[in-house]
Amino acid sequence: MLDSLKQAGKNIGRDLSRTWENISEGWRELLNHSSEALTQFTRHKSEEHDEHDAGDMRPTFPRWSLLAGEIEETDKEIVVRVELPGMEKEDCHITIDGGMLYLRGEKRFERTTQDSTYHVMERAYGAFQRAIPLPRNVDTNDAQASYKNGVLTVSLPKLGGEKGRTIPIS
Repeated sequence: MLDSLKQAGKNIGRDLSRTWENISEGWRELLNHSSEALTQFTRHKSEEHDEHDAGDMRPTFPRWSLLAGEIEETDKEIVVRVELPGMEKEDCHITIDGGMLYLRGEKRFERTTQDSTYHVMERAYGAFQRAIPLPRNVDTNDAQASYKNGVLTVSLPKLGGEKGRTIPIS
């Protein structure tokens, strides 16, 4: 009986150790893959003050959220896609400067009724800015942007975008 209790204790310890390793690995992967996408949202000072009034029933919004994106490179262009759910294209502004694409905008909170209570609030609202490093120099004069289904797509032709070639050695 004592031996089986000792073995059970060892098994529990080993299982807890594996669980902790998996949780740690998951957090490292999350931070590694999303650190650039983690974006701070700021609210206007008047909204922050109003939010803490005793009679106000508005939820407390998160100040950080993920703006997931991707950068794709072809022979001729760099394509940047960023998910901006719940935003209008008029609320997005793009600037390219010094090898960086700067995206700024504002995600507005709109409440349709005042007689409800939020139990979960995981969406961030407010103004944000995100800097995305570009892997190559781009032609800003021919850049194009579109917004469809909550995804902003910016197409940036590469400068000197000719395809690489293999040079034979003589």
